[in-house]
Order: sequence, then C-alpha cells, then structure tokens
Amino acid sequence: MQGDGAGQDQDSELSCRNGAQNGESSSIGEAHSNGLESVTNNGNTVNNNNGVSAPPESNNSNSTVDTRKKKRLSQCEEDVIRLIGQHLHDLGLNQTVDLLMQESGCRLEHPSATKFRNHVMEGEWDKAESDLNELKALMHSPSAIVRMKFLLLQQKYLEYLEDGKVLEALQVLRAELTPLKYNTERIHILSGYLMCSHAEDLRAKAEWEGKGTASRTKLLDKLQTYLPPSVMLPPRRLQTLLKQAVELQRERCLYHNTKLDSGLDSVSLLLDHACSRKQFPCYTQQILTEHCNEVWFCKFSNNGTKLATGSKDTTVILWHVDTETQQLKLMKTLEGHAYGVSYLAWSPDDAYLIACGPDDCSELWLWNVQTGELRTKMSQSHEDSLTSVAWNPDGLGWEPAGLLGRGPGSVPVVSE
Repeated sequence: MQGDGAGQDQDSELSCRNGAQNGESSSIGEAHSNGLESVTNNGNTVNNNNGVSAPPESNNSNSTVDTRKKKRLSQCEEDVIRLIGQHLHDLGLNQTVDLLMQESGCRLEHPSATKFRNHVMEGEWDKAESDLNELKALMHSPSAIVRMKFLLLQQKYLEYLEDGKVLEALQVLRAELTPLKYNTERIHILSGYLMCSHAEDLRAKAEWEGKGTASRTKLLDKLQTYLPPSVMLPPRRLQTLLKQAVELQRERCLYHNTKLDSGLDSVSLLLDHACSRKQFPCYTQQILTEHCNEVWFCKFSNNGTKLATGSKDTTVILWHVDTETQQLKLMKTLEGHAYGVSYLAWSPDDAYLIACGPDDCSELWLWNVQTGELRTKMSQSHEDSLTSVAWNPDGLGWEPAGLLGRGPGSVPVVSE
C-alpha cells in the first residue's frame, strides 16, 4: 500500500514537472491556487500575490507600442496636431486637447502664451501686461510689444469707463496710454469717450461690444497676430486653411454654377467640390432678335431682375428677367449712341445705367433706368476716349477711364 502511495506521489510530481516544462496553463494555474511558485522555461518566477505574469509575447507588444509613442514627429505632423488641438479648444473640448497633447508629446502653445491668454480673458490687465515682458524675448519685432500693450490698455480703459470708474480710466489714459507715444490720434478719440454719460452711448460711439467675453475674444484675436505661430497659433487657423482649400476647389471646378459662399457650412469636407455638367447651362433658353447688328456687351443688374445689352446698332435695350420662367421681356430701348455701345455699368441700386463706346468714342451716357431718360452725356478730349467706368460703392458717383488712362476724376450723380 505504501509503495502504491509513493508511486502515486511520484507520478503526480512527475506530471506537475512535465506540465511546467511544457508550459501548460493548467499546471501553472493549479500551482498558483495552492500558493506555490511555478518555474517557467525562461526561468521567470511568478508569485501568486501579483497574479499571473504576462507571457514574453505581450512584453514584445508593449515594447512595440512604446517605440511608436517615442517616435519623433515631423514638423508637419506637429503642426497638424496643433491645428487640431486649437480647433478642439475653440469647441470647448479641453480635456480632449489635454489628452491629445499628452499622448503626442506636442505643445499647443508656449506656457507664457497660455498664461497671457487666460489673463486677457479674465480681465486681469496688470498680469497680462506682465506676461508681455515674458513674451518679448520670443517675438521677432520689438515694436509689436508697444502695439500689443496699447491694445491691452485700450480695453482696460474702456472697461473702466463702462463700469463708471472715470478716475481710474483717466489715470490709464494719462499715465499708461499717453506715455507709449503710439497712435496719438486714437488717444484723442479715446479721451472723447469720457463725455459719454451711459454705457450704451459708450458702446455705440466706440463700436465696442462692451465688457465681457465677446470684446476680450476680439481683442485676443488682434493680439495673436503679433505673436509668432510657434508661440501662439493665429486665430481659427484650421478653418482658414479649410476655407482656402474649398475656394481652390471652386476655382478648379470646370462646371461651377453654385452660389458663392465663403463659409464652410454649405459644403462637405469629405469630398472634393465638383459641379455636374447637368448643372451648367448647356441649352438655348431664348433667342433675342431685337438688335439689328452685333451685340458687344451684356450686363445683368445687381438684383438679377434686369438685363442690359449694348450693340453696334447704337442702341441699348433693357430687358425684364422673369425669375420663374427665366424668360426675357423687352422693357425699353435707349438710343443715340453714335459709336455703338461696348461697355455697360449698373449703379449699386440699379437705378442708373452708364453706357460707354468703343476705342474711338470719347462720350459717355448716364441713363435713368426707370424713366428711360438721358441724365448726363459726358465728352472727353477727341484725342482720348471713355471706354470704361466704375461706380463708387455708395452709388453717389462714378469713375470714368480713358484709353490713355486720363479720366476727368470722380463724377457725382446730381439728384433729380
């Protein structure tokens, strides 16, 4: 009986050792459950207090991950990460930004710039001014410090005035802004705001949003333009790059025929912009036969409801545009252009139309679109010609130009 028991113990011990040599998990697990130490093929000792150790393969994978993390990013990759981080910060995803910077090993902006940003947004002007001294060594242009300080003190001055702290505002104006000897004309304007009796009057005259996040954000955008991008990125840089990319795609679009929109909300960033050929006008909608000679120039009005056509037959025809049927209907015929009409210009409000002749014409005609009456006929020297014209944005006058570049200057529109 003893012999059999001893034989069983020997078999059991032999089995356990064979299992350890063959790397069987069942033997290792059983040894751990009994509080024993197990010995693996590579000689590593595993104690049951810390659980089962990871096999050698997992150590290799961890070293691979560590190697990837320690991989040095290129300058382009760092720039992209910073752009993404700035965009996420603008969206308020600050925790995501912290994780991104921590994992990538990049820095969104210089620590001094971060302090400066926080102090500006919190309205701590003395601390923000102190931060400028730290940023001075990082800037390429020493004169930029003066401009930045001026902007800071201007905001500080306006906020004091809005809070009714006139004496404090006057102290900023005299003891801080004036000694800078920068933009004295603006300082004179700022001094005039002392006469404002209400905060609403101050905001209206200064064209200022008032004390708070809106005006301070606008101020920070101006301040950022003076800092190198390595210190602080320009405001909304990623959006700027995306807008430029969309504009380039539109310029390269062969059949582009959609509404021009500078924003990004109306486009998809997932695909390149491309208009279908079906969207491009390819079929004749209407044939106009009222002119009896070559048509030299066509121009739609600014609101798109009228069309003016100039011809060699000495006439200008005004057409009404039906926006639903896209058909044109004759409105008026303006006659008397002896040399023909080679250029047309609508006034900003579409109330007037100017007609110019070809190179050998020294005359210009101003027509009242509503009545069809000739308002003005201008003649230039016979040695020159009036072949083009541009309206002033306010619509109160226009600038004619001759072939030799000698125009009479700005011409006002005389009210009727």
